[in-house]
Order: sequence, then C-alpha cells, then structure tokens
Amino acid sequence: MNQTVLSVQNLNVFFTRGHQSNCVVKDVSFDVNAKETLAIVGESGSGKSVTALSIMRLHDRRYSRTEGKILLNSRELLNLPEREMRKVRGGNIGIIFQEPMTSLNPVMPVGRQLMESLVIHQDMSNAQARAEAARLFERVSIPDARARLNEYPFQFSGGMRQRVMIAMALACRPKLLIADEPTTALDVTVQAEILSLLRTLQAEEGMAILFITHDMGVVAEIAHRTLVMNNGRMIEENTTEEIFGQPQQPYTKTLLAAVPRLGSMAGTSAPARFLAFGEKTFSSSAKNNVSKSEIGSKPLLKVENLVTRFDIQKGFFSRVESRIHAVESVSFQVGHGETLAIVGESGCGKSTTGRSIMQLERPRSGSVQIDGQEILGAASDVIQAARRKMQMVFQDPFASLNPRIRIGDAIAEPILVHKLAVKSQTRDIVAKLLQDVGLTADMMKRFPHEFSGGQRQRISIARALSVNPKLIIADEAVSALDVSVKAQVTNLMLDLQEKLNLSYLFISHDMAVVERMSHRVAVMYLGEIVEIGPRAAIFENPAHPYTRRLLAAVPVPDPTLRGKRAPVARELPSPLRPTDYLPPVRQYTDLGGGHLCQAWDPSEWQNDSTDAVGVYSLENKELR
Repeated sequence: MNQTVLSVQNLNVFFTRGHQSNCVVKDVSFDVNAKETLAIVGESGSGKSVTALSIMRLHDRRYSRTEGKILLNSRELLNLPEREMRKVRGGNIGIIFQEPMTSLNPVMPVGRQLMESLVIHQDMSNAQARAEAARLFERVSIPDARARLNEYPFQFSGGMRQRVMIAMALACRPKLLIADEPTTALDVTVQAEILSLLRTLQAEEGMAILFITHDMGVVAEIAHRTLVMNNGRMIEENTTEEIFGQPQQPYTKTLLAAVPRLGSMAGTSAPARFLAFGEKTFSSSAKNNVSKSEIGSKPLLKVENLVTRFDIQKGFFSRVESRIHAVESVSFQVGHGETLAIVGESGCGKSTTGRSIMQLERPRSGSVQIDGQEILGAASDVIQAARRKMQMVFQDPFASLNPRIRIGDAIAEPILVHKLAVKSQTRDIVAKLLQDVGLTADMMKRFPHEFSGGQRQRISIARALSVNPKLIIADEAVSALDVSVKAQVTNLMLDLQEKLNLSYLFISHDMAVVERMSHRVAVMYLGEIVEIGPRAAIFENPAHPYTRRLLAAVPVPDPTLRGKRAPVARELPSPLRPTDYLPPVRQYTDLGGGHLCQAWDPSEWQNDSTDAVGVYSLENKELR
C-alpha cells in the first residue's frame, strides 16, 4: 500500500471581516497517497481553492483562522514556524495557480524566476540552474526554451505563462503537487501533453497530486479518486469510476449532467444554449440560426491577408535579428448576428488576430473592414469611432479591470469617452447594463476583488455592451469559468446575440463550448488558418490533420476511456523566423458549402491519423 503523503483532518477555515467570522470550509477530511491523484471538484465558491491555500498556509492570518490537522508525511504543518514553512513551499510542496500573472513577477525574466527556486531549494549554481530551467521549459513544450528564458511574462501568451508556472512547480520535484486549475488556460493538445507529463513525473517520483479543477473531462483523464465539494462541505468522495458511473448525491448528478460533451450538436446547424445548472433539457434559440444569404451578402467584419509580426532585437544597437510571425495572411468574414470561432493551440496567433483587428497590435499589412470601412492604417479618430462598433472581452477579467475603480465607473468610462451620454445619465445606463448581464444595480459601488470570476466576466461583457457595439471579440471569455458559470455566461452571450443581433469573434480552446456556440469555425496553426467552414463540417468531417488532432485531444468525461484519446506528442514548432524569411504561398481547396482546407506536406503530419477523412496533399492539389 502506498504511503500517505498528505492527510487533512477535520479542516475548518474561517474568514473574518470586522467582528464577523464566516466558516467557508467546513469539516473537510481526506488523504492523498504517493503516486495517487485526488481531484477536488465543485462550483466556484465551493471551497476548493481555499482548501488548497490552507494546506500551503497562504491565507492572511489577520483575516483568517484555520482549525484541524494538515499532515505532510506525518509532519503537522499548521504549527510550523513561518521560516520552516517557507522551506516546505516550493521544496516539499509545489503549487500551480489558476491565474499565472498573479504569481509571476512582471519585471523579472521568467527564467530568472525559475532559477531562483532552483538556487534556493536545490542549492544549484546559476549556470546549473539556467541549464535545468531550459530543460524544464522544454519538458512543458515551450519552443526556443533557452532564448525565452530571458523574456518577461507579458511576452508570453496566457497558455505559455501557465506552462512556465507548471515548470516552476515541478522544478524541485515536490512530494506533493497542488494543481489549482492548472490546465484552464491551455489548449486541448497541450493540456493532454501536460496531463501525460504529470502522470509520468508522478510515476517516476512517487509524487502525490491534489488536482483542483472544474473540467470533468480532465478529472476523468487523470484522477484516481474524486472529492465533490459544495458550499464549503464535502458532498461525496469515491473512486473516479464510481463518481462518474454511479454518483450517489443529487448535487453530483446535477454537476455531471451540466458537463458539455463534444458531439452533442451533431446533426444541427444553429447554436444552442447550454444545459444550465439544474435544468433537464437543452433550450435553443431559433433566431441564432443565421442564413447563408445573410452572412454572405454584406459582412460586418472583413479581414483579408492580415499579417502581424513582432521584431526580436538583440545586441548593443538593438538590431532586428529575427521576427515572430504571429499572424500570417489570415482572411475571413463575420456576418451580422453570426459567431465565428477561432480555435488552435496557445501561441497559434488567435489572440493576436483579435488584438490586431482592434488595433491593439499594429499589423504589418492586410485589410480590416468594419461595416465596409477600412481601419487598418486609418487615423486615430477613425479607429476610435470604429471601436464603438467592436469591443473586446478578455480572458482574464481581473487583469482588464482597474482594481482601484468601482465597477460602475469602469462600465461608465467607455460611455463618457465616446460621448454617448453625460455623467448624470450614466448611472441609469450602467444599472440597466448590469441587469442585462444578470447582476444587480447596487453592485456598481463594489470593487473588482469583491466579485467571483464569473461575475467579473459578466461585468466585462456589460462594459463591452456599454457603447452598443455590433461585434464583440471574445478572447477566451469563458475558459477560466467552472461548468455551471460557463453555461450561464455562454447562455447570456447567446441571449444577447438574439436580443441585439450581435456578432461574435469567439476565440477559444474549449472545443465543446465552440461546438455549441458557433455558426462557423476557423482553425489556426502557427499563425495561419488551416481550415475554415461551417461548424458542422469542422466537427463532423474535419479535413486537415491538425483539426483532427485538436478534436482527438479533447478530454472525454468518461474514466473508462482514460488515455485512449491522447494525441501523438509533437514538439510545437517555433514561429520565430529570420528577417529574410519568405512565407510560402498557401493553397486551399473548396470542399463545398464554404468549407476550405489548406494544403499540407504529408511528411510533416505523417504521425497523425488520416484514415477518418480524405487527404489533401501538396502533390496533387486535390482532396483524395
């Protein structure tokens, strides 16, 4: 029998505010053994993360109180002096947080931050720590690992930053790894690779893993046992197979019923609402069924041959030695009332595409038209006017909201900037916007930290709607939300689309959400669109091997299929190119009904299964 690494006994956590004390974790007990993974699941606010932070003793003692026992290899942690506890953190216990930017120092290169842990806990020299940091970066699939050690957190995408956090957590080979939503920001292929990496390290090191997540597909893929929490209490604990196959408690059954499943939209063409928490049937909106004639007649957004590259400067004179080809010759259209989803791995250029359209990044060439008006290279007043028609909802709402400004003022700011109303009128407008997104008017006096993640995302949507846009670019808008809140926010977006005839450019790595949310789907790989077409064509008849690889990597909420859908591991190619690099001219074939597929080199994708559909090769330029 494996040794018990972590034992939590009768854990109670109290948060105090003024003279009031509130118990947020109530009488929780569990053990985690060596080489075992225990998943803690539940809705936002159920106490999952509070439990994890209590183990690390990261709650501010001025405002919290922890009771019970927390034993790490039979050593009581709650009574340890702070100096000893600092040695435990990062050394014996590693932790991966959900939001990497709250953990990474923005003014220190990521390599230095990783090396710091190795020098302190492993007693390595700087040279040894740097070599080990590069090796860890390679293990978590960060391309150009040695070069990127010198980069800062803002130079990484959200998924890449999470890979850095995973490398830091694994650096000292901890006996216990606490993973708090570690794969939330990762696309499905990298997620599968990271889960495989965690399993490998667990087997090699005998590591125990406490895995906190809202993704039931990930739970089915990695967890040996599962603990369900609700309102700070343990609802049910059992083997993962029993939890999924024969759940005992009504709450567990409801939680599993709300999990989006890939393939649930087969045979349909219109987006449909998610199964909201507690509902028994799906409801759909007929108005979301946009006709092809509507979409093709006069597009709201038209992007042609968009190119965005980033210069890499080195040396004393800061000469440009190479470029990152983030977006390369991307073209697509978005119709009125239509949702086009862009999917792909972290670093594929999907977020940069959205930011380039908004002119938050400066494209090198191409055309971006909103309502027939060209905005690429236009004067600043033209761009500002165009931003009234298109707004952006970012992945991390906390990072996009000023923590010192009340949310009422944050929502009112775009209204005042665009001179849509005077200040005395904004209160009523903001109150209505908050009600439209399912919040209450009295919340406008609160600050961002007083809201949950799902509520902050609703606030971001309300702010985007404040200028009455026609298009919303949603960049991973629901990826960090748990099952029930994700369903609520996605349903809200569909309701707003029906009510206001909104168009969405929906950037996401969550394939199950994309399947239910979109009319059309564009698949990006290394800055290029490799396949684009109606949602049904992409999900039911994918033509490009990369699209098939994305779909094959989606975790299935069924523990009996564990490991059977893992993709072939492939090193992510680097988008870094020399300054004289000329990108190849791509060729596409029309598969009918607006379904286009890029030609590919068979030798590049020889390890990917192509027996499900025909193969379009560079040699014969046709689908066979």
